Amino acid sequence: MKLYYFRGACSLAPHIGLREAGFPFDLESVDLKSKRTASGSDYLSINPKGYVPTLVLDSGPAITENLAVLDWIGAQSPPLGIDGPLGRTRLLEALAFIATEIHKSFKPFFTNGTDEEKARARALIDKRLQLLAEQMRGPFLFGSQPTVADFYLFVMLLWADRFGLPVPQPLSALRDRLLERPTVQAAMQAEGLTVELASA
Repeated sequence: MKLYYFRGACSLAPHIGLREAGFPFDLESVDLKSKRTASGSDYLSINPKGYVPTLVLDSGPAITENLAVLDWIGAQSPPLGIDGPLGRTRLLEALAFIATEIHKSFKPFFTNGTDEEKARARALIDKRLQLLAEQMRGPFLFGSQPTVADFYLFVMLLWADRFGLPVPQPLSALRDRLLERPTVQAAMQAEGLTVELASA
């Protein structure tokens, strides 16, 4: 399979997930302005939406949208999901919350929003992160082991550091635990990221 990504974007989450799952995969970067891949392909022919991530399976189909890609990884690698009759539902709940309530709120920081827009986004992100911190069930969101939702949250925490947004202590600790994992270090190295670069 192949993961199409952009350096330091939300596609870092499935990149980490694939490494954690131990799946063999190829990695190809995308220039989001020109919509060309590193090998020169027209990215819009791979994903007409024009953004990352896209995971192309060995059997041919492409999965787009971070939530869907992470859900697929979690379904294929149960240790990265949640046990129990409501396990997958709870995981989707967390992924949807991160995608719609946190990820989207960063838009003013990436699109040169006004000071007022950034202030509103900062307050919203702070509120949402506080809620996640209060609901943690252990060192990670759902207990003693990380799930694909933790990997998505991890990228949001790197973005928060990058833009000088406050991060609740439990989530800072979660971020640091993930930074210690060899798979996270390998994914960041493959994308040309360091902790300093990611949080600068």
